[in-house]
Amino acid sequence: MDPQDDTIFALSSGGGGGARQYQATALAVIRISGPQALSTLQSMLLRPNKRTIVPRQATLCKLYTPITNNNQNTPRVVLDQALVLYFPQPHSFTGDDVVELHCHGSRAVVTDLLDTLAHLPGHRMAEPGEFTQRAFAKGKLDLLQVEALADLLTADTSRQRQQALTQLDGTLSDCYTSWRHMLIGGLAHAEAVIDFGDDEALIEDDTQAEQEEGDMLLMTEDVQQWNIWGNVRVQMAELRRAMEYQLQDSRRGELVREGLRICIVGPPNAGKSSLFNVLAQKDAAIVSNIAGTTRDVLELSLNLAGIKCVLSDTAGVRTFTSDQIEQEGIARAKKVAQQADVVVAMVEQGNAVAGMEILETVLKDSADEALLEGDEHDSSSVTTTHKLASENVLLVLNKMDLVKDTNDNTDPSSTNQDIRTFGISCHTNEGIDAFLEALTQTVTNRINGDTATAPNNSNSDNEGSLITRARHRQHVQAAVEALRRFDHLSQQGTMVVDMAAEELRLAASELGRVTGAVDVEDILDKLFKDFCIGK
Repeated sequence: MDPQDDTIFALSSGGGGGARQYQATALAVIRISGPQALSTLQSMLLRPNKRTIVPRQATLCKLYTPITNNNQNTPRVVLDQALVLYFPQPHSFTGDDVVELHCHGSRAVVTDLLDTLAHLPGHRMAEPGEFTQRAFAKGKLDLLQVEALADLLTADTSRQRQQALTQLDGTLSDCYTSWRHMLIGGLAHAEAVIDFGDDEALIEDDTQAEQEEGDMLLMTEDVQQWNIWGNVRVQMAELRRAMEYQLQDSRRGELVREGLRICIVGPPNAGKSSLFNVLAQKDAAIVSNIAGTTRDVLELSLNLAGIKCVLSDTAGVRTFTSDQIEQEGIARAKKVAQQADVVVAMVEQGNAVAGMEILETVLKDSADEALLEGDEHDSSSVTTTHKLASENVLLVLNKMDLVKDTNDNTDPSSTNQDIRTFGISCHTNEGIDAFLEALTQTVTNRINGDTATAPNNSNSDNEGSLITRARHRQHVQAAVEALRRFDHLSQQGTMVVDMAAEELRLAASELGRVTGAVDVEDILDKLFKDFCIGK
């Protein structure tokens, strides 16, 4: 029997994993989908023949234990009084008949309803993501929308919610689909050339440029290429530029979805864990006057201006230590710093020069670029010998409350203006507000980017980032590479028209894998396993 023929059900509202571990709520929603959904609802009513269930209209009903072949003589028991909704196929989320029971949220009600449904013939508990899987199979959602639904269900911040909703409403799918249709149009043109020859090739108008050489009319090489490809090469070049623009988005969509990584690095006892606790607004890390207290990487989530951020506190970095555990902590600190999207470089204000020397060893191998540059060290200023070369690094001079000498050469007011330097005190919270404001602005700038030079067909960032997963990026990059090969082959004449056409076919296939238009069963299997039961 095809599992698609089963009638599936599950608790689709909040409250915890499964009926047995269910946490009581005021209301609960149990969803039923499949060929027996309506008949199951009717069997749970006291007088089903006298009760009319109007599609898409909430109806208050008493739900009873249903009559089956095994309990025809058994008195019926009231399970709950609930609002019921019926969505007939194909106008439902899954494309099948769907019934929703909006019942009371006690553990007893939910457990009894789920147990009752489980004992009905042809009914079974839905697997994680199975409702959505049926929606995909019936064409109610494409793969991008399925992924957006998964992102929406796990959204922690407003930006994640906005991005998921934009993707869910089909805006991104429309863009990918239009790209793919352009490729298919170019492919159809190429196949016409292959089938009928370049004399039957499509031309924008009926004129043909010729040049006379003696008694012969010779077509120039440029006109030959125009005959073969018409306006296709121009269109494909424009399409490729639109894709390349999206690939140069600095991973903004992925950062919104996954969270932007902020790393606090610096020498031991600079106050990194104290700042970590201040930003977390709780005692998340152990703070001690003993240098080297933090040995591993600690992480927590922050919400800055609606953007999810993953804040990391790292072990203090020093030039030499014989402690093997501390050595491993330093190695992990360097790795986290190199992978971070924003780095908070922290030193003691009273010992900033020595601290900056240590920080240089941490940041020089950063994935983006060498964040600190300099030659000879000048003891008169922290910043005359080191220049921050990235807008995604903030230099923090901690322990202002311990440095009261106004002539101290490490005062932040004396630093180079090119470096965003902040004097703070984690003990008194002095300077914290200004630093947090700058950190929030840095995060916002990192996500928003610059969209002033967006080409045609590139999808405006006002509609959300087009690429929100590494999978999307991989397929778009592969399509761009295929279009580059096409551009080269399309200039080689009629002998390689079939090879050029194959590149268009590959590019279209890659874009089809983004939306699920091409076989993506391996992607679906993994994706649906990550869904919660009931969705």
